[in-house]
Amino acid sequence: MTINENFVNILTMNNEKNIAEEVIQRFGGQSSLAGVLGRRQSTVQHWAKIGRIPSQWHRTLLDLAREKGIALEPKDFITTEMPSIEPADGKLGIMLVGLGAVASTFIAGVEHVRCGMGKPFGSVTQMSTIRLGKRSEKHVPLIKDFVPLAGLDQLVFGAWDPIPDNAYEAALKCGVLNRNDDIEPIADFLKSIEPMPAVFDKEYVKRIEGTNTKKAATKLELVDAVRDDMRNFKANNNCDRLVVVWCASTEKFITDSDIHQNLDSFIRALEGNDERIAPSMIYAYASLMEGIPFVNGAPNLTVDTPVLARLADDEGIPICGKDFKTGQTLVKTVIAPMLKARMLGVNGWFSTNILGNRDGEVLDEPENFKTKEESKLGALEYIFQPELYPDLYADTYHKVRINYYPPRGDAKEGWDNIDIFGWLGHRMQIKIDFLCSDSILAAPLVLDLALFMDLAKRAGFSGIQEWLSFYFKSPQHASSVYPEHDLFIQQTKLKNTLRWLMGAEQITHLGMEYYRED
Repeated sequence: MTINENFVNILTMNNEKNIAEEVIQRFGGQSSLAGVLGRRQSTVQHWAKIGRIPSQWHRTLLDLAREKGIALEPKDFITTEMPSIEPADGKLGIMLVGLGAVASTFIAGVEHVRCGMGKPFGSVTQMSTIRLGKRSEKHVPLIKDFVPLAGLDQLVFGAWDPIPDNAYEAALKCGVLNRNDDIEPIADFLKSIEPMPAVFDKEYVKRIEGTNTKKAATKLELVDAVRDDMRNFKANNNCDRLVVVWCASTEKFITDSDIHQNLDSFIRALEGNDERIAPSMIYAYASLMEGIPFVNGAPNLTVDTPVLARLADDEGIPICGKDFKTGQTLVKTVIAPMLKARMLGVNGWFSTNILGNRDGEVLDEPENFKTKEESKLGALEYIFQPELYPDLYADTYHKVRINYYPPRGDAKEGWDNIDIFGWLGHRMQIKIDFLCSDSILAAPLVLDLALFMDLAKRAGFSGIQEWLSFYFKSPQHASSVYPEHDLFIQQTKLKNTLRWLMGAEQITHLGMEYYRED
């Protein structure tokens, strides 16, 4: 029996007391509580199914209990029981919105690993270990041996793209992988992955000419067409479960409005072809209505709209995003915490990039760059917390530039100039030149997120999966808290979530036990 099989069996045996059901019964049962809350009964049913009530509902329920004279205390929501996890049996379909550089590199990479022709470098699920217990015990299994993840041989790939190239043609055109070493040995497999017609709106990505696109009278009909694609893909490939990952281009910058607040308004907007409904929202809504976890790998406004975030929570579907953290922002979320930890001040941080792939071309459009700029600018402010450390960071000047430079293709180069100051205000500088391949860094993120989101769904998690913020530039988070950007805090959160999920002891790094006499 493997490590994760043992943990799953233990959790299943021990997960008998249902805290959520006990609270629900105090309000007269599922339908009664749903009526009092003004929510669909499926929301309360989901709480009963997973055995816990999301924390954002605790205050509401406590207030209602007080009004109705029902005995209910904060401790009644707390359970030491871990969620049971459904097994990772059968095929997992990974449906990718976009079959460009990131998606084709990801698919090709997984196939190389499956064929024994390469290693999944950069993938936490495949390469990283997780410490269990004390350092002195030296118990560090691989994550994939600790938690019940789907195996690479269980994965099946599908995609949508407004450009009709199959995965083989896309991989050749993108130029990320070596044709002779990486593409031709698996050419037949890549050619078998043909993109389905995409939901496409040129107003959202003006630099792309889409010919492989869906046509419908309304955006609601486009939702139905995407849902049909999902059902057909699942049936035709004998998949047991699906995950959808947005790997497509960055859409133009928009903010949420009245149509994004509740489901009735959102559906009316779909029926009326409202221009504020982006293609990414159509895919996300379709995914949630099909019960499929959705990952937003771009900075678009998508599942972070109030209506879709609430729908995901109500229907028990995991969502996460946004914007894969790969190059320059990855470096920022390492260097900035270092400066803050040592209380070194920052006068300014200037960042510029050159890249020449399709992403770079799309971002050459000002409306699309604005979306990316908002995502890239946010990390430093949250890490530095200038309101707490005004002497160090209140006047920090932060500038981000992205320049489309076709000769570089996918080989992105990011320059950072950081003007810092230390003891008695003496000035110093840090200069970073990161030459990287955007898609090589993003491909393992797609794999990890697909596997972890499938795990989250099987564990009964719902709504925002903040524990996966490790992978994003602009992590989606509860409205009551600020996002965590520090890469190492994010890593600790991710691994402690896995420990908690499997009933293992949390690692606090206190370590006092090593220095006390028995």
